[in-house]
Order: sequence, then structure tokens, then C-alpha cells
Amino acid sequence: MDIATISLILLVGMLVLLAIGMPLGFASGFLAVVVMVLKFGPDLLFSSFGTGPLNILAQRLYGITTNYVLISVPLFIFMATLLERSNIARDMYSSLNLWLSRTRGGIAVVTAIMAIVMAAMSGIIGGEVVLLGLIALPQMLRLGYNQDLAIGTICASGSLGTMIPPSIVLIFYGLITETSIHALFKAAFVPGFILAGLYIVYILIRTRLNPEQAPLPEPSPDDMTGSQKARLGLTLLTMVAAAAAALLVVRWVFLHTLGSFDEETALVDTGSLVVCLALIAVGVGNALFVVGKDATREAWERGKGLVAPLAVVFVVLGSIYGGITGITEAAGLGSVAVLLLIALRGEFSMTLLREALMRTWKSTGTIIWVTFGATALAGAYTIAGGPTYVANLIVGADMATMGVLAVMMIIFLFLGAFMDWTGIVLLVMPVFLPIVKKLPVEELGLFGSLDVAFVSVWFGILFCVNMQVSFLSPPFGPAAFYLKSVAPPHITLPDIFRGFLPFIGIQLFVLLLVLLFPEITMLLR
Repeated sequence: MDIATISLILLVGMLVLLAIGMPLGFASGFLAVVVMVLKFGPDLLFSSFGTGPLNILAQRLYGITTNYVLISVPLFIFMATLLERSNIARDMYSSLNLWLSRTRGGIAVVTAIMAIVMAAMSGIIGGEVVLLGLIALPQMLRLGYNQDLAIGTICASGSLGTMIPPSIVLIFYGLITETSIHALFKAAFVPGFILAGLYIVYILIRTRLNPEQAPLPEPSPDDMTGSQKARLGLTLLTMVAAAAAALLVVRWVFLHTLGSFDEETALVDTGSLVVCLALIAVGVGNALFVVGKDATREAWERGKGLVAPLAVVFVVLGSIYGGITGITEAAGLGSVAVLLLIALRGEFSMTLLREALMRTWKSTGTIIWVTFGATALAGAYTIAGGPTYVANLIVGADMATMGVLAVMMIIFLFLGAFMDWTGIVLLVMPVFLPIVKKLPVEELGLFGSLDVAFVSVWFGILFCVNMQVSFLSPPFGPAAFYLKSVAPPHITLPDIFRGFLPFIGIQLFVLLLVLLFPEITMLLR
């Protein structure tokens, strides 16, 4: 059978199987067998089982499921489930609330900041939305916040784990496309924080234009004045910076005496040591001689809820960007750090550990089954000649470079409304990325200044922004169902999707920004 007919059968079959409720992993696996039989005949499965194309397919499955980096996925999920079941996130929310409660729209801003920190800790989306729905939604509704604003803030901010490293979406993209995950993390950093920053700017502008959408809470004796916030905030920052600098000094001494490092290892030169020692001196001097011990103690009491999350972020991202460990080792260090913090806070129990492990196994099992099925389908379609057919179809349309990219973005957005990101990256990326790599690099973006070697990294960031939109896109936006599971009964799914609309607009703006200005992804290269 020709590849055009097979492609049509595959498209219709996928839509039908998903519509009747078959899980994506099983639907993909079944269609992989169908594609192989249609292309090579039924003898492939019976008379020559395990040879030829089937052997190639088995090698592909074995290769992706035994990749060392894949171990980081259950470790990051485990870290997220531990955070979800401990009070670390709740204490962070309380501390942020002390600093921003008297700001118009401050509770929504606190929610967004909390989501950013949680995204930088684990990169898991579902747990963040549920946790924010449990902590922040009742608070905002009680204070009279506009329901759409509260819903949109929680779901849009809670899905930032797609963009902000360490993102599991980026890890899978790197595995499938053989792109440097470290380079992807660096490239996603600026676009991710641009998106998060635009959420906060939108909240602040909207609540100032419509103050009734975010009433200020009643004054409390614990409220700080502006000067107090500035003084105590600077004190807290110097304390955190001094503690981080002390850890870097220990690392510097270890690497120069007992360890080893190469020329790419960060913060190992003498200048870095001097800066770290200066930060420690400033922190100690400020605590003892400038603000005094009482102010330092007060700053600690008001901000200590932020210390544990920032410590986890420092361990995970610091070990990756500092060249200390790889992605997998950083995930392991983060999991150990969270376990230690939970134990130090007196919250550890075997019940908590068992629940976290069960949730991790279930989530990882789902991802692995989707990986099996989608990888098999992508491999079968590739062996059948599908990518070449699609590439010729797109190139034959004689569209401009940006037109080709625009079509791909529309396809991503459409698929994202109906399919999980895991299936999209496994099924579509092996088809689209080779086409993108063949496009004239000088025609990518407005100024055509993208480096040839960086094309796959940039396209990965574009894909992640698309998946950010998919988490909010009706009819199957996962964020809506995560929030609905913990929202009050009077909040319906249409209410939730209506609250998404302004934030989807912001996501599409960032998508256009990254598409037209690829240089944004190269700022931290």
C-alpha cells in the first residue's frame, strides 16, 4: 500500500481510537502494527517475526527506554509529589503573602511567583495546578478576587513547568531529537521567565484598571510598611546570598584540593572565590553591624518559608548550570534535598513516602506506556517512508519558510488541544524537525541571525511554548481538569476555560516573539 493511503488511515485511526477513549499508548502501539502490516504485509508478523523492520523497531524502543537521562523523569516526579504532600509549598505561600498582601492583586502575584519557584524545583505541571488550587484559590475567592482572574492565574502559572527548567517536556524533546538537554535548558530560561513576567505584568495592570477584581484585605498588625519591606527584604536577600556563597566556597575548595574540573566548569576561578567571600562578608556585616540581630531575626521569621524552596532550586539548577552534575544526577540530588528538608521540618513519615512513591510509579508508568506506543508508531511510520512523504508534501506546497513554520505551529496547537504532549513529541517531532533543519537558516526569524547548529534547540523552545498553550486549550486542556478536581462545586469547566482566555493570548504572543526573534533563545548560550 502506498504511503499516502497509509497516512490517511493512520490519521483517521488515531482520531477514532482517541475519540472512543483508548489510552494514547495502546492506540499508538496498535496503529504501529497496522502501519507495518499495511506496508510490508502480514507475513512480517508471522513468517519473519523479529527480523528486518521489526528488528529496527525493537532497537529503537530499546534505545529510548534504556537512555540514562530518562531516569530523571521519575526522580523529578518523585520530588514534585514530596513537595505536594509536605507543607513546604504552603509555608512559601504564607511567606510571600506577608510581603505582597497589601499590593493590589498581590495574592495573584504571590500565586504566580510561587508557581515559578515550583516550576524551577521539579518541572511537573499537574501537581502544581492541584496544589495552587488547594492553597491559593480559596484565599483569592474569600478575598473577593474575580473568579476568572483567580482561575486563569492558577492554571497558566501552574503550567510554567513546561517552559522553566528543569522541564520534563524539554528532557523528552532532547531524548527524541538527540539535542543537548543542557543547551535546551539554557535556551528556555529567558523565554520562560518572559512568559512568567508577562503573567505578573498582566495581573498588575488588570487589577489597577479594575480594582474591584482584586480587593485589598483588611489591614493587619503584621502588615509591614514600605520601608520595613525594603530593609527586611534586603536583609533576607543578603542572608540567602551569603549562604549560597558559602556553599560555593566549599565547592571551590573541594574542586581545587580533592576534586577535578575542566575548563567548562563554572565558578572555579579566583575571581569567583573573591566574589563569594565578599558576599559572605557583606551578609555577616549587615546582620551584625548594619541592621542588627533583631532585624535579622525578624527578616528570617518573615521569610524563612522561602528558604527551603530556594535551596531546592539552588541544588537542582545550580548543579546543572554550575557543571557539577548532569540532568539525572541533579534530579537525584533534588529528591534527596527535599527528603532531608522534610525530615528536618519533622514532617517525614513512612505514609508520606509510600504515597509519594505510589504516585511516582503510577505517573511514570503512564509516561512509559505512552513512550512505548508512540515510539513504536513513529518508528513504524518512519520505516514506511512517512517523514519523506510529509516533507515532500510540505515542500511541494511551495510556501515561504515562515509559512512552513506557521503551518507547523498551527498543527502543534491543534494536536495540543486533543493529545498529550508526550505523544506529540514522540510522533510529530521525528517528522517536523528534519524539515526545519533543511530550511534556509537566513530566513528563520525576522533578522535571519540564528546559528545553524542551534536550529534544533530553538525549535524545541517553540515546541515547548506550543505545549504551554495546549495545557489551557479546550476541549481537553489538562490544567482545567486538574483544577476542577479541587475547585469548589460551583466552578464549572466552562468557567475554568473562560478564565484561561487572556492568558492564552499572552502565550500566543510569546510564541510569536520566539518565532520572529530566535535570538531570545541564544542569550544564555
